[in-house]
Amino acid sequence: MTSGQRAVAEVERAGFIPDTVYVPDAETGWLVPLHREREPDRWRRLVDSDEPVVTAVDFDPRLPEHLRDLRTGRGVVSTSSSSAPPIVARMLDALDVSPGHRVLEIGTGTGWNAALLAHLGAEVVSVEVNPGIAERARERLRGHRVEVVAGDGAAGHPPGAPYDRVVATASVTGVPYAWVEQTRPGGILVVPWAPVAHPDAPLAVLTVTGDAARGRFTVPAPFMPMSGERLAPEVGERVRAWWERAGRPAPERFGVTVDRTGSRVWLDDPGNAVPLPLGA
Repeated sequence: MTSGQRAVAEVERAGFIPDTVYVPDAETGWLVPLHREREPDRWRRLVDSDEPVVTAVDFDPRLPEHLRDLRTGRGVVSTSSSSAPPIVARMLDALDVSPGHRVLEIGTGTGWNAALLAHLGAEVVSVEVNPGIAERARERLRGHRVEVVAGDGAAGHPPGAPYDRVVATASVTGVPYAWVEQTRPGGILVVPWAPVAHPDAPLAVLTVTGDAARGRFTVPAPFMPMSGERLAPEVGERVRAWWERAGRPAPERFGVTVDRTGSRVWLDDPGNAVPLPLGA
């Protein structure tokens, strides 16, 4: 068992999940509430499973108001969730946290991932864009070595820098340079990448060297997008079409370089840049 798997096994997720979560309706697939007090066994089975749990929703702003219906879930999209435990464990292992490391987490959500990092001995600063979600996570994290900050995760949290590790719990189309600036040389960034270069939404693991960071994609790790980065469905379709024409290259063949000029994804060699986002 890896250190990430041990942490996931030792810190129970249920203590961080709200009493109302959201699940796809069996007929429509739209997100509808599941209340713990009404269906306690179903709630517990979901929370104890290896599946992600949607913990907050809102209407898709791209959908006209007359098509929105909270009762049926029409037009509702996930805005916060507790990630699938196997993916969480893989991310913790990729982050390679040691006791005493300072870790910047982007996207507090329920607070469970921050609790896992603290359980591994890290000193954690977690940034959450939604003030209400941040406050609820702060309450659940009492007693853990975690500072929860309400703010824009793209800016990081300069007062707590430098960090040894940075981890994002939302997918990006490019790494904000602030995360690189706030990381020590030799530090590691673990970032889920939106499906704008590879359709499986892989995890990027980057190492900071000087004023840049470089690394590669690894395993698939689909996450909800960073605030304001939700992709139109046709982008994913065009990315998959490009990927198939390119011979379906494995995620590990893609690399990422981040510097002051932005993020560049490349295939096999840094000179072979992939335009991002493909098809946008």
